[in-house]
Amino acid sequence: MTSSELWTAETAERYDAEESESGTGMGSAAVLGPTLDFLAELAGDGRALEFAIGTGRVGVPLRARGVPVAGIELSEAMAAVLRRKADADTLPVTIGDMATTRVPGDFSLVYLVYNTISNLLTQAEQVECFRNAARHLSPGGRFVIELGLPPLRRLPPGQTAVPFDVSERHLGFDTFDLVEQILVSHHFTRDGEDGRYRRENSRHRYAWPAELDLMAELAGLELEQRVADWDGTPFGQDSEKHISVWRKPE
Repeated sequence: MTSSELWTAETAERYDAEESESGTGMGSAAVLGPTLDFLAELAGDGRALEFAIGTGRVGVPLRARGVPVAGIELSEAMAAVLRRKADADTLPVTIGDMATTRVPGDFSLVYLVYNTISNLLTQAEQVECFRNAARHLSPGGRFVIELGLPPLRRLPPGQTAVPFDVSERHLGFDTFDLVEQILVSHHFTRDGEDGRYRRENSRHRYAWPAELDLMAELAGLELEQRVADWDGTPFGQDSEKHISVWRKPE
């Protein structure tokens, strides 16, 4: 049993709209364009597998670009929203967790976007996620992860919370357990025009790039590149996230 928290039907129905409207803009063309360019180039003429494919924010348009895409998704409710966009023949989805679920065939690309590996709340499960990616990759194939870096340098002594979005409809902040490497994302979202706010939170296990590199090594993968965003900006000490690519040796 995975430690990931399960997305409910109610959350799945709101997910696409809220991601498009939030301060992150993850559903916008400006964000999706570079993401799809990056992934399509790595996939080449091969197949791509998205772990935790969700509602298909990335997988559906990547398939529309001509890349054969399959997905693994823990939440049946999220997969049901995806199914409205693409049928099972166009984009097959297997219900299961990304650490252990196996789908048929080999892939030139396995990818995890938008901090999703942090949904696995233990280091052991994250290691198994890398091993599962390696099992699916053909020789020379790549495993890609997009993951934010926890803003711990913004925490003065005694403070445990850092805001990441303060907008008219949404207030979001993270709180940190530095011992367990767990962050909790808190969301206060205004519903309608009556002034009422909906409160939600989700738990995540953050991991540093060096820790991920060790997980990759345990899975038999080698670091190929690390950049700060999908546009290829060099990764540095002030980067707020990274896109990392590991390669399965020939």
